[in-house]
Amino acid sequence: MMTQEYFTPQERQELLQLVKDLNDKLGSQLSRHDINLVHSLIEKGITTAHVFRRDQYGLNPVLRHLRTAHTLCESIAPDRTMVIATMIYNLCRGDYLDVPRVKALFGEDIARVVHGLLHVAPLYKKQAAVENENFHKLLLSFAEDIRVILIMTVDRLALMRAINHHPNEKFVHEIASESRYLYAPLAHKLGLYAIKTELEDTSLKYLNRKVFTQIANRLAETKEERDEYVNNFIKPIDERLKAEGLKYELKGRTKSINSIWQKMQKQGVDLGGIYDLFAIRIILDSTPKDEKRACWLAYSIVTDIYKANPSRFKDWISVPKSNGYESLHITVYGPGDKWVEVQIRSRRMDESAERGVAAHWRYKGIKSDGDVDKWMNEVREMLEASGQEGQMSLMRNMDTNLYNNEVFVFTPKGDLFRLPQGATILDFAYHIHSRVGSTCVGGKVDGKNQKINYRLRSGDTIEVITSSTQTPRLDWLNIAVTSRARNKIKNAINERRANQSLLAREALQRRFKNRKIEPDDAILARVIKKMGYKTTTEFYVAIQEEIIDINTVVEQYEALTAKQDEATPRGTAEEFVLQQPASQDEHPDSDILVIGEDIKGVNYKLAKCCKPIFGDRIEGFIASDGAIKIHRTDCKNLTHLKERYPYRIIRTRWTGKAGSKFLVTLQVLGKDDIGIVSSITSVINKTADCLIRGISVQAEGGLFEGFLTVSVSSIAILDDLMKKILNVKGIKQVNRL
Repeated sequence: MMTQEYFTPQERQELLQLVKDLNDKLGSQLSRHDINLVHSLIEKGITTAHVFRRDQYGLNPVLRHLRTAHTLCESIAPDRTMVIATMIYNLCRGDYLDVPRVKALFGEDIARVVHGLLHVAPLYKKQAAVENENFHKLLLSFAEDIRVILIMTVDRLALMRAINHHPNEKFVHEIASESRYLYAPLAHKLGLYAIKTELEDTSLKYLNRKVFTQIANRLAETKEERDEYVNNFIKPIDERLKAEGLKYELKGRTKSINSIWQKMQKQGVDLGGIYDLFAIRIILDSTPKDEKRACWLAYSIVTDIYKANPSRFKDWISVPKSNGYESLHITVYGPGDKWVEVQIRSRRMDESAERGVAAHWRYKGIKSDGDVDKWMNEVREMLEASGQEGQMSLMRNMDTNLYNNEVFVFTPKGDLFRLPQGATILDFAYHIHSRVGSTCVGGKVDGKNQKINYRLRSGDTIEVITSSTQTPRLDWLNIAVTSRARNKIKNAINERRANQSLLAREALQRRFKNRKIEPDDAILARVIKKMGYKTTTEFYVAIQEEIIDINTVVEQYEALTAKQDEATPRGTAEEFVLQQPASQDEHPDSDILVIGEDIKGVNYKLAKCCKPIFGDRIEGFIASDGAIKIHRTDCKNLTHLKERYPYRIIRTRWTGKAGSKFLVTLQVLGKDDIGIVSSITSVINKTADCLIRGISVQAEGGLFEGFLTVSVSSIAILDDLMKKILNVKGIKQVNRL
């Protein structure tokens, strides 16, 4: 066996005992060849390759891995692969042993698990990420085999047991903190409840030994008293259940020290103030058809014997929890003025709750990812399978691809971030902050320079490189994959294009004025279309970026104007005036945008907030996508936009004749007289070019409020309609919304 000078007398004694126990437990799984080969590798590694080194805290790695293998046997009945991988993976350092040689010696299955353990091990060192929920998912995505996660979790339990009397308090606290915030939740997700509880209780013992000892001593002192109380409490229940002919099982359990401490913290009380140190569970053997009736009968019996606390009653039988959990939970006033929690469920419900991932713990308020629950539930069924060879063959075929659609990366400080598969450095930069993304020029991945299109891989440490001269580019949309990054890029580009459009518009207007031309927007729209541009924004951006010459635009405008003057007969001034709304800007101005049915090529929309109609006084706002939103001048949103973006406001007027129909909503207030609604609809029906599209009326206390949706073609018709409605008897007020 191993050279003795590497072990203290106590360690030698423990070593011999562990080897004996493992041989006894694994005799049917490990061949004599396996055992001899593992022992030979360890001994040779110690004596010749010097792979045996106590860590910085003096722990013996050989004993640690033997302890882990022993704990595996106690906890989850591991297969040959898990035990051998646990005992040899720490030997894979330097040139002594590597994964290819492990594959040659023991086969592909063991090599795969060893590779997973080696892959995951460096992640422990990133302390900033340990408390991050995503760290659990990172581990699951990094591990290539579910058995890697199981070994990690059990290894931590073995380590926690081994450091009970370790002299280095800082080391003990570090291990306990990791166990509390990383490994206990991981065991919880795996359904390893006994391991979860032991990790939490042991962590509390190391982190707050005084509290742990006080609670443990108090529970020990009161155990006989508590057992006697439970027996006295269930005795009358037992008698009544038997009298009703029910088949059942009664259980009593003391809650874990950590859960008791959490209750003390949450409720702000000492141990004496925690009234539910234990719980009673009634499990009824009945058919699915009769199980609810049996549960409610048991509930009736318990509440007949003991007074229930209504505020603590939970009915998860009538309406099961989202995870399928079914049970009745009641808290009753037991003997000695003590509150006792009682859980009532059928055998089927109990098995479902026990087999479901964390069903009992989640009812306390802890939630898990649904996909993780489904996946871990399958794992747990494997762990509980009676046929060991069957369960392990399933586990060998099961990978951890649950998070293969995501990558988990770190900042240089160790902070953890989750992004979708295929995300790039550019996506990561925008995930940090939009300003970081907009100025990103590349990054360093694990210290190596990479371009912004580098595809991230789980475990990468990313440092973003920025430049104050960098701005988002259109081709970035071919690099970014996250919606956050793509939306930020689009917004930045649209904002820049809008600013370019404004500058180019002003430059073109100045050029027209220099030529003493008063531009007509209709003719300019024809120029834009002729030059191949679908929107005015694209046209003006092309001018600003010098894709087209501004002089060419002016020349084409003059050419079209000349042709129109030759083809169009002169009309009278009176005829021209009659086509314009009398309410706004009778004298055209070169800085005014003209809109109407006859104007083509101008990308504008009527704002939904104020719903302008033909004849309203209006102004335009150039949105980030380049479209022009037309608002009424009295629109509150327009006022706000003017304050924030005054440079994006454009004077606007209607042109042509009223023609299109516009939907307008009117608010009508008045007395709730008989026939008043009929009178209003009659007025609308008699008004030319006006149609009613909807009506909603509410009446209360002799008053009514109505909302009318009407279709009109101009402001003149709307004003006329509002005056007519206001003249209806009983109407007090008419407002346009």
